[in-house]
Amino acid sequence: QVQPVESGGGSMQAGGSLRLSCTAPGFTSNSCGMNWYRQAAGKQREWVSSITTNGITLYAESVKGRFTVSKDKAKDTVYLQMNSLKPEDTAMYSCKTDGGDDLLSWCASGSLGQGTQVTVSS
Repeated sequence: QVQPVESGGGSMQAGGSLRLSCTAPGFTSNSCGMNWYRQAAGKQREWVSSITTNGITLYAESVKGRFTVSKDKAKDTVYLQMNSLKPEDTAMYSCKTDGGDDLLSWCASGSLGQGTQVTVSS
Protein backbone atom coordinates (compact mmCIF):
# COMPACT_ATOMS: atom_id res chain seq x y z
CA GLN A 1 0.00 0.00 0.00
CA VAL A 2 1.49 3.30 -1.04
CA GLN A 3 1.12 6.52 0.91
CA PRO A 4 2.12 9.54 -1.15
CA VAL A 5 4.18 12.36 0.31
CA GLU A 6 2.99 15.90 -0.33
CA SER A 7 5.08 19.07 -0.16
CA GLY A 8 5.12 22.67 -1.29
CA GLY A 9 2.48 24.19 0.93
CA GLY A 10 2.90 27.48 2.73
CA SER A 11 1.39 30.84 3.48
CA MET A 12 0.53 33.19 0.69
CA GLN A 13 -1.39 36.37 0.08
CA ALA A 14 -4.44 36.28 -2.14
CA GLY A 15 -3.53 36.38 -5.81
CA GLY A 16 -0.30 34.50 -5.31
CA SER A 17 0.82 31.09 -6.57
CA LEU A 18 2.07 27.85 -5.10
CA ARG A 19 3.07 24.53 -6.60
CA LEU A 20 2.33 21.41 -4.60
CA SER A 21 4.09 18.11 -5.19
CA CYS A 22 2.85 14.60 -4.54
CA THR A 23 5.37 11.78 -4.77
CA ALA A 24 4.28 8.14 -4.76
CA PRO A 25 6.88 5.44 -5.50
CA GLY A 26 5.38 3.00 -7.97
CA PHE A 27 2.92 5.54 -9.36
CA THR A 28 4.31 5.33 -12.88
CA SER A 29 5.19 1.64 -13.06
CA ASN A 30 1.69 0.72 -11.88
CA SER A 31 -0.03 3.12 -14.30
CA CYS A 32 -1.91 4.97 -11.60
CA GLY A 33 -3.96 8.08 -11.76
CA MET A 34 -3.75 10.60 -8.91
CA ASN A 35 -6.39 12.57 -7.07
CA TRP A 36 -5.91 15.78 -5.09
CA TYR A 37 -8.18 16.58 -2.17
CA ARG A 38 -8.37 19.39 0.35
CA GLN A 39 -9.93 19.80 3.73
CA ALA A 40 -10.48 23.13 5.38
CA ALA A 41 -10.78 23.41 9.14
CA GLY A 42 -14.22 22.31 10.26
CA LYS A 43 -15.28 21.19 6.80
CA GLN A 44 -15.50 17.90 4.93
CA ARG A 45 -12.76 16.81 2.59
CA GLU A 46 -13.45 17.77 -1.00
CA TRP A 47 -12.05 16.59 -4.28
CA VAL A 48 -9.94 19.17 -6.10
CA SER A 49 -8.38 17.63 -9.19
CA SER A 50 -7.37 14.40 -10.89
CA ILE A 51 -4.97 13.23 -13.53
CA THR A 52 -5.58 9.85 -15.12
CA THR A 53 -3.03 7.34 -16.26
CA ASN A 54 -3.65 8.61 -19.79
CA GLY A 55 -3.02 12.21 -18.77
CA ILE A 56 -6.61 13.38 -18.75
CA THR A 57 -7.05 16.19 -16.24
CA LEU A 58 -10.17 17.03 -14.25
CA TYR A 59 -10.94 19.93 -11.90
CA ALA A 60 -13.53 20.97 -9.40
CA GLU A 61 -15.50 23.99 -10.55
CA SER A 62 -14.09 26.06 -7.69
CA VAL A 63 -10.52 25.74 -9.01
CA LYS A 64 -11.04 25.39 -12.76
CA GLY A 65 -8.99 27.92 -14.67
CA ARG A 66 -6.73 28.61 -11.68
CA PHE A 67 -5.21 25.22 -10.84
CA THR A 68 -3.29 22.93 -13.18
CA VAL A 69 -2.38 19.31 -12.48
CA SER A 70 0.54 17.63 -14.22
CA LYS A 71 2.86 14.69 -13.73
CA ASP A 72 6.51 13.78 -14.09
CA LYS A 73 6.61 10.04 -14.74
CA ALA A 74 10.35 9.79 -14.22
CA LYS A 75 9.98 11.17 -10.70
CA ASP A 76 6.73 9.37 -9.79
CA THR A 77 5.46 12.84 -8.93
CA VAL A 78 2.27 14.77 -9.61
CA TYR A 79 2.15 18.54 -9.31
CA LEU A 80 -0.68 20.93 -8.55
CA GLN A 81 0.08 24.43 -9.76
CA MET A 82 -2.20 26.85 -7.95
CA ASN A 83 -2.52 30.38 -9.30
CA SER A 84 -4.72 33.30 -8.33
CA LEU A 85 -5.08 31.88 -4.86
CA LYS A 86 -8.06 32.94 -2.77
CA PRO A 87 -8.60 32.83 1.00
CA GLU A 88 -11.17 30.07 0.41
CA ASP A 89 -8.37 27.88 -0.96
CA THR A 90 -6.96 27.66 2.57
CA ALA A 91 -6.90 23.97 3.48
CA MET A 92 -4.79 20.87 4.01
CA TYR A 93 -4.07 19.42 0.58
CA SER A 94 -3.58 15.67 0.20
CA CYS A 95 -3.23 13.22 -2.64
CA LYS A 96 -4.06 9.58 -3.26
CA THR A 97 -3.34 7.18 -6.10
CA ASP A 98 -6.28 6.11 -8.24
CA GLY A 99 -6.83 2.82 -10.04
CA GLY A 100 -9.65 3.97 -12.30
CA ASP A 101 -12.24 1.24 -12.76
CA ASP A 102 -10.01 -1.42 -11.18
CA LEU A 103 -10.92 -1.11 -7.52
CA LEU A 104 -8.67 -4.06 -6.65
CA SER A 105 -5.52 -2.66 -8.25
CA TRP A 106 -2.37 -1.61 -6.45
CA CYS A 107 -3.21 1.96 -7.33
CA ALA A 108 -6.62 1.74 -5.70
CA SER A 109 -5.17 0.34 -2.49
CA GLY A 110 -3.13 3.43 -1.73
CA SER A 111 -3.85 5.61 1.26
CA LEU A 112 -4.22 9.35 1.55
CA GLY A 113 -1.01 11.25 2.18
CA GLN A 114 -0.34 13.26 5.34
CA GLY A 115 -0.97 16.47 3.45
CA THR A 116 0.58 19.90 3.09
CA GLN A 117 -1.03 23.04 4.50
CA VAL A 118 -1.92 25.96 2.27
CA THR A 119 -2.93 29.21 3.93
CA VAL A 120 -4.09 32.17 1.86
CA SER A 121 -4.62 35.53 3.50
CA SER A 122 -6.65 38.41 2.11
